[in-house]
Parts: sequence; C-alpha cells; structure tokens
Amino acid sequence: MLYKLLSLLLSYPDREFCRHFREIEDAVAGLEMSPPDRDALNGFLAWSQSLPVTEFQARYVETFDLTPDNALYLTHHLFEEQDRERGVTLATLSEYFKAEGFTVDAGELPDYLPLILEYVSTLEDETLARSFLSQSAQALEVVANNLRDTGSPWSPLLDVVLRHGEQAGVRRPAAAPN
Repeated sequence: MLYKLLSLLLSYPDREFCRHFREIEDAVAGLEMSPPDRDALNGFLAWSQSLPVTEFQARYVETFDLTPDNALYLTHHLFEEQDRERGVTLATLSEYFKAEGFTVDAGELPDYLPLILEYVSTLEDETLARSFLSQSAQALEVVANNLRDTGSPWSPLLDVVLRHGEQAGVRRPAAAPN
C-alpha cells in the first residue's frame, strides 16, 4: 500500500485526487511504516493541503514537467534524449510489464516513476518489490538530489522510495574512475 500511495502522491494532482485528501491521510495513518516514512508522507500531505488546488497543480507542472532535471521519466536521467539505448531500455521495460500482466496505458512511457511504483505495489513479495526499486537507484538519486537542491516538497517522497530500494540489500556499483 505504501508504494501505491507514493505513486499517487507523485502523480499529477487532479481535482479528483484533491477531493480525497482525508482518505489518503487515513490510509497513511493505517499503514505500518518507519517514522521517517510517516513524517515524509504526512509532511507532504500537510503542505499540499495548504495550497489552493490550482497552485498545487501549477507547482507540480513547474517542478516535474517544466524542469527536465526533475523529470519522473527515469531513463531521461540515464541516457541522452535520442540515445538508442534509451529506446531499447524502454522497449525492454514495456515488454517486461506486458509479460507480467501489468498494463501500461497507451501513450505512457514505462519508466514513469508513478507507473513503476504502481507496478511495485502489485508485487506480493516485499523483497522483490524493493529489489525492483533498487534497479532504478541511479536515476532516483539524480531526481532526489535535484529536488533536495531546490527545497522541493516532493523531495522527502523520493527519499522514501530510495530508502526502500536501498533496503533490498542490493549494492550499487561503485562510481567509475575518472
């Protein structure tokens, strides 16, 4: 359920989403999670509810759609825009989701973080879910650092995602020597 909530909180906040703040708060209150995770989600919910809906939406668009450094399309941070490897990675991920029976809406790229979190929320094995997230750690760290540098209210949510990927026990490769 945590991954489903993170998917929702990192998606565009349409009016329907904003009408359900109370239910989202109740869902957060009912989840078993670490204090830092709970604080991150509650802090974000408090901030988002303090804004008029249109301002919340505008901040989202400014943060994620108009600022490429914060793009939630993870391969954007790993490859050049026209890099063939990005296309291959997107196709491979799309085929993986298809083979797993997970439907990606037409027109949506499979590397969109809320979509990845939606997929992870369907996995019954927590270790597998965390391992899947850990495979995105490099791109997630780039986005999280960019959001932290700008003081974005979405930054703590990315930190939650990173913590869960790190808990998979999968070691990240060491940085390449210069």
